[in-house]
Amino acid sequence: MSKNREMSKDKHKTFEVACPDCGAMLKIDAATGVLVSHTSAPRKRMFEDLETAAQAMREHGERTESIFRQSVDAEKNKEDLLEKKFAEAMRKAKDAPEGKPLREIDLD
Repeated sequence: MSKNREMSKDKHKTFEVACPDCGAMLKIDAATGVLVSHTSAPRKRMFEDLETAAQAMREHGERTESIFRQSVDAEKNKEDLLEKKFAEAMRKAKDAPEGKPLREIDLD
């Protein structure tokens, strides 16, 4: 009987493993290899104190405002930029020789 008890203990044996990615504790059944339970890793604090968090929020707001101003300026100048590109393309089209373009195979 003692042998049966040992076998039943081995069947229900579990072991704990720390997840290398997130640090969670995983309890795995040794016999089947199935996950029995999962304990999440404690969350890390992003900021040490409230003042640091407030400063980060202000900086984020300033960066957002700066990006918005740049996009508004780009929209204002978009028409001029497109007009310049069109004029350059027209100049190239006028300078290009008329007729069928030559290919390397045509030169043989």
